Amino acid sequence: MRNGDVAVNNRFLRACRREPVDRVPVWFMRQAGRYDPEYRQIRETHTLLEICREPELCARVTRMPVDKLGVDAAILFSDIMVPVGAMGMSFSLQENVGPVMDRPLRTDEDVARLHAFHPEEALPYVLETIRHLADTLPVPLIGFAGGPFTLASYMIEGGPSRDYLRTKTMMLARPDLWHALMAKLSEAMSIYLRAQIEAGASAVQIFDSWVGSLSVQAFRAHVKPYVQRMLADLAPLGAPLIYFGVHTGELLREFAEAGATVVGVDWRTPLDRARQRVGSSVALQGNLDPVCLFAPPEALQREVEAVLRLGAESPGYIFNLGHGVKPTTDLAQLQRVVEWVHAFEPHSPAVHPTKEELA
Repeated sequence: MRNGDVAVNNRFLRACRREPVDRVPVWFMRQAGRYDPEYRQIRETHTLLEICREPELCARVTRMPVDKLGVDAAILFSDIMVPVGAMGMSFSLQENVGPVMDRPLRTDEDVARLHAFHPEEALPYVLETIRHLADTLPVPLIGFAGGPFTLASYMIEGGPSRDYLRTKTMMLARPDLWHALMAKLSEAMSIYLRAQIEAGASAVQIFDSWVGSLSVQAFRAHVKPYVQRMLADLAPLGAPLIYFGVHTGELLREFAEAGATVVGVDWRTPLDRARQRVGSSVALQGNLDPVCLFAPPEALQREVEAVLRLGAESPGYIFNLGHGVKPTTDLAQLQRVVEWVHAFEPHSPAVHPTKEELA
């Protein structure tokens, strides 16, 4: 995090490293998006991918929630499919659907056609955006990439799926092809995340959103070794490494064992139970149900404080949603949540004055 003369709020990074913080840090997955009228106006003339390819505009969109919500971290505005295009696989992002592949990956030849890429050459606009933000943001910037299982599922299924039938079938019927694909994806995403950190991202998150569709045994055998390799490759850079997926309560221990320094938790698993599963050596992030943001303010506040009480029982906690902000969320509700999180005063070692405050 360079930031020059900009005053930097670093409580997010301190919490990631399980260090004392003055208050619980908060940011939201999908915190830049359609809930914001200013963003909707931009989308009237730009597609999501067009925003990603224009560094000044992308930086502006990335910064919007920092200025409007007062969150403690920004997350790069992009899409997990951007580097998949750089690997040679064409796709489109369809409104209310998600990524749709022009030609799904099904054969040995399809996997063989995927190629490595150099981020500075293939995706220079991403790194230019990061460098600009790292110099100007008053909070840390989080870079990200898709997790190998989630990317593989889109590529094999051809788009979003409910049962991941083709993906799991390849995993079990053609383990050689599956492992070849996972090796290529994990190596490419590791290189991509390394480039983001070197460009100025203070932390990175791996969104393996759909890995919760797997059993513990399947995750251990078919995904964990590749996540482990990615995290081991990135660990020497010293940036916090966040790993997140939904429906992953039974996998949380595996996430910590794989090398994540911060484990993201969706709303289905209470944070005290999550802490029991991951142990005390990693930080936790989560886990308000995004639908709670549609409740009346008094009911929302109760839900926020319930999450905070469980999360702040132990050092190393970042408040977040259990998945992304929904497009029809009221911006004022997110502002309220940030205020409540920052005002929260737990009776625990997770939040207490920093040395600077006591001086």
